[in-house]
Amino acid sequence: MSNIPQVGTTREPVQKTVTTKVGDIAYVEYGSGPVALFVHGVFLNGDTLWREAMVRLGDVRRCIALDLFCHGRTGYREDQDLSTAGQAEMLENFCEALGIDQVDLVGNDSGGAFCQIFAARHPSRIRSLILTNCDTHDGWPPPEAVPLFEAATDGTLRQQAHGLVHDVEAGRGFLGLGYQHPERLTAEKIRAVFEPVLGTPEAITGMERWHAAADNRDTVAVEPQLRRLTAPTLIIWGTGDQFFDIRWAEWLRDTIPGAEQVITIEDGKLFFVDERVEEFAPLVRAHWLSN
Repeated sequence: MSNIPQVGTTREPVQKTVTTKVGDIAYVEYGSGPVALFVHGVFLNGDTLWREAMVRLGDVRRCIALDLFCHGRTGYREDQDLSTAGQAEMLENFCEALGIDQVDLVGNDSGGAFCQIFAARHPSRIRSLILTNCDTHDGWPPPEAVPLFEAATDGTLRQQAHGLVHDVEAGRGFLGLGYQHPERLTAEKIRAVFEPVLGTPEAITGMERWHAAADNRDTVAVEPQLRRLTAPTLIIWGTGDQFFDIRWAEWLRDTIPGAEQVITIEDGKLFFVDERVEEFAPLVRAHWLSN
């Protein structure tokens, strides 16, 4: 029997926007029940990364996937704090604006770093936590991502942007860094990833600012609070990810008191939460329903 809700919700995630203290934040919502907040990482957005998981879990949670600053439909303002800590604090502002007391928090990639900081600084907001392959402590940017950071700061990304937006095969090749089977990605999905972040000069500037502001000092700084975080925490890690080694999953497990275990997705790459959702979603469901 399908887990996709048939009653009390739409058949598709609904796009919405909320005004917060730090600007307007776009998000998609699906399902009903206690709130689950999904946080994506760099280049992707809430809908492109989390849609498949949301429609499989909307019968047990009100699933919300926001678009971070400079991504999706959220955009950015000149006065916004795009640092790693600033993006994490945006999650608190987002919950406050929507009147959400507690969330089941789920993070991936750089979004996982924001989740760690948010959970460490606002533990009363966290009903449960799930972290997948993500920036952790002082282990980022990983060596494989350094060229991307350099491209974002030396102008190379601006030169590559047109190709990634308009050439499906170029976009597919780039996303192959995070997907096992990029050949299965549709042209529509590839455009949905790259157009919001690279489709205009303003969007490219946002990406350049994003990378310039990223700093692992922010994740290192919350280690003492993470060591006091008792929220039920599950670490789900793809073993085929070239960016985030399994040792960082083990570090999170050993650091967070509420961490139960590390579950591995064999050969899963960075975006297995989307690509291998049929394995991922049941693990999320089980964690939620057992806590």
